[in-house]
Amino acid sequence: MFDSVVRKFHANAATAGVEKDTKSMSTAEASTSTRHEEPHSKVGDFMRDAILGFADGLTVPFALTAGLSAVGSIRLVIVGGLAELFAGAISMGLGAWLAVQSDKHAYYVEEAREKREVQQFPEKEEQEIYDIFNQYHISRESSKGVVDALKVNPDIWVQFMMDFELKLERPNSHKAWISALVISVAYFLGGLLPMIPYFIYKNIMDALYTSIGISVAVLLLFGYVKAIVIGQKKRHAVYSAIQMLAIGTLAAGASYGIVSGVNSSNIGGGASN
Repeated sequence: MFDSVVRKFHANAATAGVEKDTKSMSTAEASTSTRHEEPHSKVGDFMRDAILGFADGLTVPFALTAGLSAVGSIRLVIVGGLAELFAGAISMGLGAWLAVQSDKHAYYVEEAREKREVQQFPEKEEQEIYDIFNQYHISRESSKGVVDALKVNPDIWVQFMMDFELKLERPNSHKAWISALVISVAYFLGGLLPMIPYFIYKNIMDALYTSIGISVAVLLLFGYVKAIVIGQKKRHAVYSAIQMLAIGTLAAGASYGIVSGVNSSNIGGGASN
């Protein structure tokens, strides 16, 4: 952990031009540079957005179209399904954008507060650095070089506190719209797959059974691939596939049962085919 802190500190210090104050940590960097590469997940933010959007798109529209199939009208399923697809995709995208904006605002509020504390209470903030290292059983003597180097540049000091005390990552507002677009498109594509049979078949039950078959296959495949992509073992990938199928089946079954019950009770005068 101490090595990772040192590496992150060096990366920040390089951007602020304080490398000359961090020579004492060069030995730690040299030792870490010779270590073997450990396998870590390479999934980026956009891949996570795609997984989130596609997962929701597979379950929600599938559950809706399965439920509407109980009414017996293919046209109703198509119209209702498309309406949900567009509304859901737009809502998911805007929600992702708003989340980034909210995180951005919260980050800058905390950053401004941290700057004030560094300026007004430097001794207290210095002790907090030692406390952070102490959490990982790093002695005061061992961490003193890092603390002294941080005190040279207040901006790096503040960044260190944001990273390791508050554990907040600086949001990238430039990626907000891209993230929103990725989630929206992934949601739409995921939800469109179970609807394809309704555009092909005239008999609604044939369309429903085909839609179920497609959804089962896609849910299993997606659950498995999702786990593999994020770096899980095959055993966990199988569990992820079964979990995705269980969630989709539960949602679709509940939706179909509720709509079927409401339709048979003639609430609102019943629905015409």
